[in-house]
Amino acid sequence: MNLGRFAAYGGLFVLGAVVGTAGALVQGGWFPGGLLLALLGAAGLFYGGVLALGGRAGAVAPAAGWLVSVMLLTASRPEGDFLFGAGLGSYAFLLGGMAVAVMCATLGQRPQPGGPAARLGK
Repeated sequence: MNLGRFAAYGGLFVLGAVVGTAGALVQGGWFPGGLLLALLGAAGLFYGGVLALGGRAGAVAPAAGWLVSVMLLTASRPEGDFLFGAGLGSYAFLLGGMAVAVMCATLGQRPQPGGPAARLGK
């Protein structure tokens, strides 16, 4: 792994944290459109990481940043305040974002260029 690739993974991790924080704020403010916007933003980042880096790790890095920021925002503080309320939108954002990350990491593999058009053995 070279330094540029390592920096790209770090940048995607930070960008994932930013998208997770912004999504947490938007999904609660403009329900249900904000929820859709937050999940589409996360999906765009995760799949964009796959396309930019050419592998599944391109989706894992921003998904890890997203997950860290969202989990930190769900923890209650000593004052009793927290960002997520107990509602359908919050749970849909948490579970939907995790599902989108898994889908982009597992289904985001592009076909290898230069391969034969026919199946092997035919």
